Amino acid sequence: MLKEIARVWMYALGAFSDDKTHKYDVPVCVIRSIILSTYLITNSIICAGVVRHWNDTISVEKVLVSVENY
Repeated sequence: MLKEIARVWMYALGAFSDDKTHKYDVPVCVIRSIILSTYLITNSIICAGVVRHWNDTISVEKVLVSVENY
């Protein structure tokens, strides 16, 4: 069962089913999995930052107080 999941994962990431490149399928799968995980982590951090600052607005009162104190 686990071998079939790994094989499907390799083919989903672009592994080929020929004998010429068969010995490179696992290293290519590992590299592509690392690239995919960094994309997912980066996008998650970007989305979290957007959600966190979604409704941050500067009120007019804060601006007026800071200008008066200047």
